[in-house]
This record gives sequence, C-alpha cells and structure tokens, in this order.
Amino acid sequence: MHELALAQAIFDTVRRRASGREVRRVAVRIGHLRQVVPDSLQFSWEILVQGTDMAGCRLDVDHVPAVIVCAECGATSTLEYPILMCPSCETGSVALLSGEEFLIATMDVAEPAAPTEVR
Repeated sequence: MHELALAQAIFDTVRRRASGREVRRVAVRIGHLRQVVPDSLQFSWEILVQGTDMAGCRLDVDHVPAVIVCAECGATSTLEYPILMCPSCETGSVALLSGEEFLIATMDVAEPAAPTEVR
C-alpha cells in the first residue's frame, strides 16, 4: 500500500517543520496522476497519528485534476485516465498543465507557548 508510505512522508515532514508545536490540520495537494486512493491515505494518516503528539491532527486532501493542452488542436482537456493523449484529435502532442502535484500546502500549528518567568 503506497498510501501508507505517502502518509508517513507527510507525517515526518510536518512533524519536523512544526518544531514541537501542536499541529491541528495539514492540507495537501495531490494530482490525479499520482494515483493516490484518498480513503487509503486518510486511513493511513489516522493510524500514524494515533498515540503521537499529532493525535487528532486532521488531514485535508485537495485532489488536483490532470489537465492537458494539445499542441496540435489547442484543446484543453481534463483527463479521466492517466493517458496523455488529446481526446479531441487523438494526438500525443500534449503538455501537462496539472495533475502531478504532491505537496503539503498548509499546516495549522499552535503558537509556541510563551516562556514562563521564574522568580
């Protein structure tokens, strides 16, 4: 299940970047061509955060469609299947506009606690 490895990579990156602060929500952008099963990624995330300092952290996934533009006919199309071919003129001369993304877009973290003064 590659979703578990992806969830682990997100978890590790977020934890490192949070520098010990509480993380409440993580938003990721994942392109259609990455072929990630959303329910599996969500399940893997929930398993990973259980019993950690990130327990309860929500994972929001923004699915980015695969969009191409054809160099031959100029048509812009959203792909349903990972086949880089223009559905209008059936040429393979296309440029990918979106769909390969895999990134952490935002993290909602708590403000660091103010140091307490000891007297």
